Amino acid sequence: MIKLEHKGEPTANTSTKIHPSAIISPSARLGENVTIGPYSIIGDEVEIGDDSIIGPHAVIAKWTTLGKGCRVFQFASVGAEPQDLKFKGERSSTVIGDRTTIREGATIHRATGEGNETRIGSDCLLMAYIHVAHNCTLGNRVIMSNLASCSGHAMVEDRVVIGGMAGVHQFVKIGRNAMIGGMSKLVQDVVPYTLVDGHPAKVIGLNNVGISRAGIPLESRRLIKKAYKILYRSGLSLPEAIAVIEQEVDSCEEVEHFLRFLRNAERGICRERRDLESN
Repeated sequence: MIKLEHKGEPTANTSTKIHPSAIISPSARLGENVTIGPYSIIGDEVEIGDDSIIGPHAVIAKWTTLGKGCRVFQFASVGAEPQDLKFKGERSSTVIGDRTTIREGATIHRATGEGNETRIGSDCLLMAYIHVAHNCTLGNRVIMSNLASCSGHAMVEDRVVIGGMAGVHQFVKIGRNAMIGGMSKLVQDVVPYTLVDGHPAKVIGLNNVGISRAGIPLESRRLIKKAYKILYRSGLSLPEAIAVIEQEVDSCEEVEHFLRFLRNAERGICRERRDLESN
């Protein structure tokens, strides 16, 4: 990691490449083999990990950290002040993991609240014109398709796929290995391993493809399916379904996570579409 001596000119003996038209804060810290494209702006106390590429006309605002091997495309804005009336200029941050790709025109805002952060994990693909609002948390290997948006304080677990133009309401949680259909409206929590779609979004089944690609063992998949049927097909209330799953479904890591998510679903959960209940 190098600290810049002055705008646009790194210390000696580094493989970092900075276009002459880029504006780099003296307090920014850049790793080895970093590329900064034309007309990009790197703000105060930004840290960019080794082998990352910042394209032309991108803005990486102050107090942002990017991991190793990230790529930020043209006109993306990462770490700007939140669109939140409660924000009063306090110090907060944006943290991006390793090998995450942020495509054209994407906007990611730092957190509201002193010392808080907006956090995005590693190996994520955030496509063109997505928006991640203040205080959001995205796990690893999350895909957000074009124009999808997460409102403030949303939480997205690992390996979630969010379809194009989908909107996630503030404070909504999306469980791991879930898939969200394009143009869906999410106002309640999405249970792990499920496939949801609609306006508002409803569950239309298990995300079998995503579960398989995640390498979840066959026996665990069978147990997930059993827990799913108790939750959505038994006619039980949420507390009743949790109790039955605890008693009737053998324990495995995936089922325990399923239960843990249900116990902490503060906004309620997306329910199954009615025309599927008899299938």
